[in-house]
Amino acid sequence: MGAAPLIGITVDSEPPGGYSKKPWFALRQNYCEAIHRFGGVAFLLPHDLAAIPTYVERLDGLIISGGAFDIDPTLFGAENRHETVTTKDTRTRFEWDLTRAALARDMPVLGICGGQQLLHVVLGGTLIQHIPDAVPGALEHEQKNSRDEPGHTVKVTAGTLLHRIVGCDQLAVNSAHHQAAGTVAPGTVVNAVAPDGVIEGIESPAQRFCLGVQWHPEYFTNEGDARLFSAFLDAARQR
Repeated sequence: MGAAPLIGITVDSEPPGGYSKKPWFALRQNYCEAIHRFGGVAFLLPHDLAAIPTYVERLDGLIISGGAFDIDPTLFGAENRHETVTTKDTRTRFEWDLTRAALARDMPVLGICGGQQLLHVVLGGTLIQHIPDAVPGALEHEQKNSRDEPGHTVKVTAGTLLHRIVGCDQLAVNSAHHQAAGTVAPGTVVNAVAPDGVIEGIESPAQRFCLGVQWHPEYFTNEGDARLFSAFLDAARQR
């Protein structure tokens, strides 16, 4: 048996207060547990731009994690900024450059929630800045029930990598976002859609494994989530 794949996971950044009187990095434990469950080794990635070449040389796969913040709308060409938008520009700059470098090396990439949104913009797409104002009759995409329970269903697009992985047409997923993918870039494929039409997943067939989901599969609210992590780790082993 070969060495366990080394999976880099981007972390959040927080100002002083709470955990520490100094600025600190943060990541929920279940991201790492999901990697360990399928035989990988999790490696947390500080926001060091100079370290990006080393990261992409040594890592076997990349997870772009979620967080309670938004991407600067100017990065996808928006002229206006919705009043609900909050950004973490240093984190976004790091994740942007890291994701581009990983894609250039054809490294397996999995974007989760906000990480899917960043991946979508890196691939050339745009974002809906606030779903309740942009989608008539939208579902409650910021669910009030526990995140380890489903919030709504998504339809999985037949013929996509995601569909081949999960092996079903519908998944019950959790939901914790107020933004979503908007205009899809040429070459990017929508692989999951909510009942209200909101895009819930994207992928790039030009890459060996480049996939993003709007939900949080690390909570394993359905059988497809486990299959997704398993497939991602399998792709990382083949790098």
